[in-house]
Amino acid sequence: MLASFILVVLAPLAVTIFYLFTIASDQYISKAGFAVRAEELSSAADLLGSLSSVSGTSSSDTDILNEFIHSQDMVERVLEKIDLVEAYTVPAFDPVFAYRPTGQIEDLVDYWRRMVELHYDQGTALIELRVHAFRPEDAKQIAEQIVEESSLLINRLSAIARDNNTRYARVDLETAQARLRTAREALTKFRSENRTINLEAAVQGQIGILNSLEQQLAKARIDLNLLLLEGMSDTDRRMVTEQRRITVIENLIDIERAQFGKTSESREGGINFSNLAGEFERLTVDLEYAQQTYLKALAALDSAIAEAERQNRYLAPYTHPSMPQSARYPDRFIFSAITAFFLLLIWSIGVLVYYSVRDRR
Repeated sequence: MLASFILVVLAPLAVTIFYLFTIASDQYISKAGFAVRAEELSSAADLLGSLSSVSGTSSSDTDILNEFIHSQDMVERVLEKIDLVEAYTVPAFDPVFAYRPTGQIEDLVDYWRRMVELHYDQGTALIELRVHAFRPEDAKQIAEQIVEESSLLINRLSAIARDNNTRYARVDLETAQARLRTAREALTKFRSENRTINLEAAVQGQIGILNSLEQQLAKARIDLNLLLLEGMSDTDRRMVTEQRRITVIENLIDIERAQFGKTSESREGGINFSNLAGEFERLTVDLEYAQQTYLKALAALDSAIAEAERQNRYLAPYTHPSMPQSARYPDRFIFSAITAFFLLLIWSIGVLVYYSVRDRR
C-alpha cells in the first residue's frame, strides 16, 4: 500500500508541483465586457410615448458572437494585425500551456479556444471576455482586436437585416417603375402614330364641326322651304342652288359621322374616333394604374427604410480591455489541490478494488 501510494499519488503530485512552480509560465488575463443591444426608435406617431426603447441581446446574437469569437475566421482576422504564434510561444519551455507551432491554422484555432474565454450571463445579457497571454500587452491587444472585430460583425448583421427589410420593397418599386415606363411609352407612341396630343380636344373640335354643318343644313332646308312657299319651280336657279347646297352639306355630315362609327363606315384616310377613343381610354387607365402603383411602391419603400433605420443593433462595451498588472494564471495552489484530490481518489478506488478481489479469492 505504501509503495502504491508513493507511485500513484506522491510521485505524480511531486511532478505536477515541480512543473507548476518551476516550469509553467505565468499568464496574464485581460478582461472586457460588452453586450449586444437592439435599439428600436419609435415612429412619429409614437412621439407622445417614449422616444426609444432598448432591449437586450437575443440568444441568436449571442450564439453567433460566441461562435465567431472562437472561429477560424476570427483567428485569421487577428493574425492580420497581431503575430499570435510569436505571442503564444514566448515561454522557452512549457510543454503544457505554451503553443507548439505546427504551421497549421487548425492547431492554432484549437489553442486559441483554450486561451480565449467567453462568459454569458443570461439574467443580465452581459458578455465577459477573458483573454490569456504570456505578456500583459499581448493580452490587451488581442482583447482589443476581438472587441473590434465583434463590433464589425454586429454592424454587418445589422446592415444585412436592414437590407433584407427593404429588399422586397425595392423590387416592388423597380417593377412599378418598369410598368409606369411602359405605360408612358405606349401612350406616347399612340399620340405619335395618330398625330394628336389631346384626343379629347380633337373629338370636341370634330363634334363642333358636325354641329356647325347640321346648323347650316337646317338653315339651308329652311331657305328651300321658303322658296317652295313662294311658288318657285324646281328648275329655278335659286331652287337648284339650295338643293345642291343641301346635298353637299348632307354628304359632309355623313363623312363626319362616319368618323364616329365603325371602321368600315369611315372614309379612306380618315380618323375613326370611336376606335381611337377606346384605345386612348385603355392607355389612360393603364397609365393611371401604373402611376398609383408607383406611388404606393415608393411610399412602401420609404416606410421600409424608415422602419429599418428605427431598428438597430450594436455592440455596447461596458468595460474596455484591461491591462493586467499581475499574473493570475495558472493558479498553482488550486491546480495542485485538484491534482492531489484526483490522484488520491484514483489510488483509493484502486486499493478498494484490490482488496475486494483478494477477499473473494
